[in-house]
Amino acid sequence: MAIRKIREIGDPVLEKSCKEVKEVTPRILELINDMFDTLYEANGVGLAAPQVGILKRIVVIDTTGEDPILMINPRILETSGEQTGYEGCLSVPGKTGHVTRPNYVKMLAYDENLEPFEIEGTELLARAMLHELDHLDGHLYVEKVEGSLKDLEDLEDMEDVEE
Repeated sequence: MAIRKIREIGDPVLEKSCKEVKEVTPRILELINDMFDTLYEANGVGLAAPQVGILKRIVVIDTTGEDPILMINPRILETSGEQTGYEGCLSVPGKTGHVTRPNYVKMLAYDENLEPFEIEGTELLARAMLHELDHLDGHLYVEKVEGSLKDLEDLEDMEDVEE
């Protein structure tokens, strides 16, 4: 297991669509473990494979620090509601902005054995799931920011910033 370098805004890999995972090889399992290590080391909430330079449809999320979620080849089944809040991103360090997203999402994804499962999320988990799914299609949250990006250090109440 290793900490991988997080790619930052301006890196062309972050603008590319990822390929589906067709089989889980030892290299894919190593990538998944490294992604969790990298996520925790960076104190993030979610991390997508392109953020560490790999164009595969793999996402790891942990909104509590104790509830790791792995989603391979995730896709949205349903969304509803609306929430607006600050978002940040490990690939856009030091910045945040207001983004409106659905408040509820249901996704179909696959686990490390490529067994399908459905996962539902609301509020922060929904925001994180949708944020990371955007990465798999080459999009950053900055494309959705309402108003301008702000410096994290300039904001006093940052409890609801998702990275």
